[in-house]
Amino acid sequence: MIRLISVLILSMTLAACNILDPFVYKLPKQQGNITEYSELDKLEIGMNKAQVKFIMGTPMASDTFNKNRWDYAYTYKSPGGEVTTNNLTLHFKDGKLSKIEGSPLVKRKDEEAEKVTGQS
Repeated sequence: MIRLISVLILSMTLAACNILDPFVYKLPKQQGNITEYSELDKLEIGMNKAQVKFIMGTPMASDTFNKNRWDYAYTYKSPGGEVTTNNLTLHFKDGKLSKIEGSPLVKRKDEEAEKVTGQS
């Protein structure tokens, strides 16, 4: 009986301490819109909302109180716990794109650096 109680106490202690956590596989978590320079390069000030939506896709969040602001947010959490976030905000005035804030997550290749170093 004492042996059974000892095993139960030990099991509960190990479960409560979360000692096995480093050995448990965790999935990476991605949420939101991945934005790229190739998409951003296609945007032009003065485009209407339908054109912007065709290029960028549906925004992650659109403010219910301000219909002239679209937010494209992205969060990535690696299995190791590192978090990467990215925010891109598009502003509209009179139904036309007027301002772009933030930067895309995926950057374009630096073509000049490739020419100098000879790498591709």
